[in-house]
Amino acid sequence: MKPTLQLRIGQHLTMTPQLQQAIKLLQLSTIELQQEIQTAIETNPLLEIAQDEGDENDSLDGRANDLATLESRLYPDEQSSDPFDFQTAETSLTHQDRIPDELPVDSAWEDIYPSATGTSHSQQGDGDDEFNFDDRNGAQETLQDSLLWQLNLTPMSALDRNIGAAIIESLDYKGYLTAPLNDILETVRTDPEFRDQADDIDLDEVVAVLHRIQHFDPPGVAARDLQECLLIQLQQLPESTNRRSEALTLIQHHLELLSQRDFPQLMKRCKLSETALKETLHLIQSLNPFPGEKIQPDNTQYITPDVIVRREQDRWTVELNTDALPKLKINPLYAGLAQKKSHSAEDSSYLRNHLQEARWLIKSLQSRNETLLKVATKIVEHQLDFLERGAEFMKPLVLHHIAEAIEMHESTISRVTTHKYMLTPQGIFELKYFFSSHVATSTGGECSSTAIRAIIKKLIAAEDSRKPLSDSKIADVLAEQQIEVARRTIAKYRESLNIPASSERKRFI
Repeated sequence: MKPTLQLRIGQHLTMTPQLQQAIKLLQLSTIELQQEIQTAIETNPLLEIAQDEGDENDSLDGRANDLATLESRLYPDEQSSDPFDFQTAETSLTHQDRIPDELPVDSAWEDIYPSATGTSHSQQGDGDDEFNFDDRNGAQETLQDSLLWQLNLTPMSALDRNIGAAIIESLDYKGYLTAPLNDILETVRTDPEFRDQADDIDLDEVVAVLHRIQHFDPPGVAARDLQECLLIQLQQLPESTNRRSEALTLIQHHLELLSQRDFPQLMKRCKLSETALKETLHLIQSLNPFPGEKIQPDNTQYITPDVIVRREQDRWTVELNTDALPKLKINPLYAGLAQKKSHSAEDSSYLRNHLQEARWLIKSLQSRNETLLKVATKIVEHQLDFLERGAEFMKPLVLHHIAEAIEMHESTISRVTTHKYMLTPQGIFELKYFFSSHVATSTGGECSSTAIRAIIKKLIAAEDSRKPLSDSKIADVLAEQQIEVARRTIAKYRESLNIPASSERKRFI
């Protein structure tokens, strides 16, 4: 094949670095955007956080020092016009800043160097009231840590302690033993420290150590199943506890009937009256089926709203949460230095590149905020009934409606509404929450699936626990409100709300 040259004319879309940056910032959550801004400030000397007018004057000296530092790096041969006077600095030290020639034998650090706030140690309160930075930054105690601490306080042989450690490491976050006892036995037998005693270690010794751990705190820990967990907790209660023996019998022999909520059979087989069964069930309900969750690190994640919606007089206002993100601006001293022509080519290129990057970032942030505010405003305009009356009055909404209203692509709306939150009088919701499919009504209208879920939740909350509403009954109730929904759809919505079936919701007490 002979090589040839061909000339072709065509059009294609190329994403510029500015566009790529804008798209990236658009889809970031508030926390991710804060990290992105912090990284940009650390790497770009021309970017800084915009301060209030009161703090502006306080930072002028710092800016001058920064500028002097940068000029000294760019022009190392030039002498500083305002050198630091060490002699003046030394004579300006106060008497308290100097180290006394002689100190009392019983003197403390606070006696010589008071704190920056001028309060002594005795004025700061007791040690219990002081903030402990180690507790804040240190790792929180886990279930395994608590059990190992109790194990080390329990007198036992080195072999039993090793077995106990293996059992504790096999517990899940709920406190249940997940590994078979035979596997724990093999683990201990293969330990080099106890290889000589491998033949003398049997399963009964592992069971004995397990029973000792099951008496640790929290009660019910190291159980192999729910039945054993509840029995352990009941056995640790005082014998004088009301209905303790009946509860033991019910858990040990009739747990399946209890799970099926077959209360008539329970009264018949346990020979209990209705009042006695109620008291027994009340005692069982006071037990903890997941004892390990009592000692779990607090991994609470707090949500910072991006948009705040409030009602002022007779109108709704939508505004961005300015406290969530810092305001950026370009350092005017560095920007002026970038315009000087006395620099070398390398220095000028460094400053101008960072200046351009700073401008791009600020412009991208402004574009992100404008787009977010537009989308949030249109959502509020469409969901006024929800804001005033609750989730039952949510209207159907899809991305296409908002994209068409603000003349943007649906993919842009999807990026804006992902991991962005709105604070409303009804609570904090992700922007995605306001978008839902619709269900046709018998009158030819539309009803939001979110509104149907809210109605289902309200109906179940108000139902008689002795005769809970079935999915078919809920469908009939909705049909009376001119909302035609199939029973299977009701079941799907109910499961999405983590609401059990009617047979599991039935209560005797």
